[in-house]
Amino acid sequence: MKRNVISMLAATSMVATLALTGCGGSKEAATTAAPAETKAAETTAAVTEAASVTEAAKEVKETEAAAGNAGGLINVGFAQVGHESDWRTASTKSCQDVFSEANGYNLSFVDCDNDSAAQLEAVRSFIEQDVDYIIIDPIVSTGWDTVLTECEDAAIPVIVIDRTIDDSDKYTAWVGSDFTKEGKAAGEWLKAYADKKGISEINALVISGTTGASAQLGRSKGFQEIADKYGFKILDEQTGDFTEDGGQQVMESYCKSYAGKFNVVVCQNDNEAFGAMTAMDNAGISYGPNGDVVLISFDSCTAGLEDVKAEKITADFECNPLAAPFVEQVIQQLQKGETPDKEVYMEEHWFALPDAIVDFSVDGEAQTMTEVTDAVIEAQY
Repeated sequence: MKRNVISMLAATSMVATLALTGCGGSKEAATTAAPAETKAAETTAAVTEAASVTEAAKEVKETEAAAGNAGGLINVGFAQVGHESDWRTASTKSCQDVFSEANGYNLSFVDCDNDSAAQLEAVRSFIEQDVDYIIIDPIVSTGWDTVLTECEDAAIPVIVIDRTIDDSDKYTAWVGSDFTKEGKAAGEWLKAYADKKGISEINALVISGTTGASAQLGRSKGFQEIADKYGFKILDEQTGDFTEDGGQQVMESYCKSYAGKFNVVVCQNDNEAFGAMTAMDNAGISYGPNGDVVLISFDSCTAGLEDVKAEKITADFECNPLAAPFVEQVIQQLQKGETPDKEVYMEEHWFALPDAIVDFSVDGEAQTMTEVTDAVIEAQY
């Protein structure tokens, strides 16, 4: 439909040009026009035509959205980070379930395998496919302005989920989690738990997520802020890339370098915690509510909560992966010509066993913790 409108505009422009040549004066007058004036006129006409085509593309997109694509499927492109964790798998499944043909969508899905260049190319392929909406879970938070400008020029709304984009605001909405709050919550919980258990000194090791990812930046920033507030000592922070293998490798190094010097390990997702537990098992280090090391994790996937119940992970801070229903709400608002909120935060919970459930606040707001039971685990992703 968009290509037909553009062709019509080009034809109209040609007819207008011929009309002006026929009515504008004699052949002699045309041939004696100043070269500079002729060039200026040609340039102005080209710019005007290009602007008309761009505006036409936007009008077509708006018309298609208002008409619901005339009863057809809504085409959605999704550039996913990869498949590095249980959380990511749940996020992908959520989008595939919501944006199904049965629900009125045609989903083009690309697993970018943690390759930023591949993700940019995936987005450009969606532009070439002329999809109606693009969903991006950005691998890193910078380097996006150029491709988002290309989306804007093509009049394709972009919805960012989970991680954030920091160097451009050329997207329609972001749906996800407050990563800095998650980091602060872990720190405030640790202070309250340490006070309850009579732990007077915190010596922590952090296994962070993929460097430069907004989840890593936010959780590191939030936890560091609380560490500074209460005088926690962070002995080291190294990336495990949100993977189990990465968590194990970093923890194996920590066990050698900081043997007997740490009593807290903070893993920025459950998969890293699984790897860290293997490394501590191999090193003969006890952890969990009844161990020598307090183990804190993020994500709260099913397997993570099972380890909380098994008294391995002391506390787990949820990062909700099920963004797709919230994204669909944004798309449906756009279909109706409405303006969605620029930021949409999802509800999240903090999990522990009863003995580790303590009272604490984040930025003056009292937090509620959820006891891990079989029913809670069964209901989790």
